[in-house]
Amino acid sequence: MYSDKSEATFKKYVFEILRALIAALVVTLALILIAAFAIKTFNVPTDAITIINSVIKGVSVLVATLVFLRLPNSGYLRGLIVGILYIALSFVVFSLFNGEFKFGINLLNDFAFGAVAGLIGGIIAVNIRK
Repeated sequence: MYSDKSEATFKKYVFEILRALIAALVVTLALILIAAFAIKTFNVPTDAITIINSVIKGVSVLVATLVFLRLPNSGYLRGLIVGILYIALSFVVFSLFNGEFKFGINLLNDFAFGAVAGLIGGIIAVNIRK
């Protein structure tokens, strides 16, 4: 059905997305540790924690797409996929840490923010490499 060349290209794109997802999770964990230290040290109010978490997620997706999306074409689509999959994966991982799966409007906001961050990162990453 598909030629060997298109199948190999598809595998490269999938591997690239998986690497970006793993990198985004690693960046997130590092930034969460830094943020936890800063929150404890500087007595940051609890209202700001939600904003800090959103910024960490957006930065993680943006950094991962900028660094790991290297193949040409469809950067916007691959970035969008990375953003959406990252939010889904981080929701599962952090819900397991927390011990409960909590669905709500914040999750939809995270999906939208992750998708936009991935979209922007994917567009920039592909155009920088030209």
